[in-house]
Amino acid sequence: MSVTTAQGFRAAGVTAGLKTSGNPDLALVINDGPERTAAAVFTTNRVAAAPIHWSRQVLRDGRVDAVVLNSGGANACTGPEGFQNTHATAEKVADILGISATDVAVCSTGLIGEQLPMDKILPGVEAAAAALVSDGGAAAATAIMTTDTVPKQAAWTSEPNAEGLSYSIGGMAKGAGMLAPGLATMLVVITTDAAVEAEGLDAALRDAVRVTFNRADSDGCMSTNDTVLLMASGASTAFPDMDEFTAGLTQVCATLARDLIADAEGASHDIAITTTNADSERDAEVVSRSVARSNLFKAAIFGNDPNWGRVLASVGTTDAVFDPDKINVSINGIQICRNGCIGDSRDLVDLSGREVTVEIDLNAGLASATIWTNDLTHAYVEENSAYSS
Repeated sequence: MSVTTAQGFRAAGVTAGLKTSGNPDLALVINDGPERTAAAVFTTNRVAAAPIHWSRQVLRDGRVDAVVLNSGGANACTGPEGFQNTHATAEKVADILGISATDVAVCSTGLIGEQLPMDKILPGVEAAAAALVSDGGAAAATAIMTTDTVPKQAAWTSEPNAEGLSYSIGGMAKGAGMLAPGLATMLVVITTDAAVEAEGLDAALRDAVRVTFNRADSDGCMSTNDTVLLMASGASTAFPDMDEFTAGLTQVCATLARDLIADAEGASHDIAITTTNADSERDAEVVSRSVARSNLFKAAIFGNDPNWGRVLASVGTTDAVFDPDKINVSINGIQICRNGCIGDSRDLVDLSGREVTVEIDLNAGLASATIWTNDLTHAYVEENSAYSS
């Protein structure tokens, strides 16, 4: 259940010495083919890290042979030297593997505003290349962790087609804070052994990201380094139905996105906010996201307080179509707001568990959308108050 679930891929995760903890901090994933098509989605933050600028160029021709990822340093806001370090990293991978540097994507994560220690990065690349194995996905997933407490992996396999061929999609992700669209402070690598052209990969990936990673909104903060990379080897020789492929890809992305929320920094509740019966999907998403970004609401959930007034107050700040006197709100199955007014007793709502569901019924149409978030805790404040120290 990893990036090496699909045939045609090898991976490794090693300790290059970037982290003071001594934990693994550099990963390498390579596509052994026979095909090497790829697609990616990157952060929309205008202050983008050097690896983003590099990898955008790499993806222009829809081909990626390898991706190298480091934790322990974001290489963001590092100027020309930072971009040169990214280039040098790709060149090192290319030299060792006998490929072109322009086919090597680079991802970094960690503290913004510090140069990477290239005297550790380059030997780390050599070590990772030497450690590449067909079951190295778990090691790679561990090496990209920063404030994550657990590695995040997922996989899906299709049913055999008429020719008896099936294909797999596997992935890994890191991210535990700064989770907001576009994307999050996430690095995600997804692999498949299906035979899919770059254009098809791009369309499927954007479709999947739209309803998964872009609906994971932990704290409303957008990173400079977000990358979701999809690579296809074609090793299964299966040419998939693209609707089925997109559905499988979406399932993998949804699992990873939920894992990101579940591991959000200091969180004690995972919250799914679903807006139903909206005039449009856009309205449903806007309403759910408005509630997800309310610190008052998130603090209330941390305190096990089903304060539905904070939900309605957030809904009211949006431009969605609704009648305030027709809104219903349920928390964990209890309709505590009915027609914009008092519903069942809030004392009936049990918030003692980890999972929290909030349903906002606008009674304005047929569309719906879910945003995943988490509560605002003391631990989140403490962790982010000392992140760079």
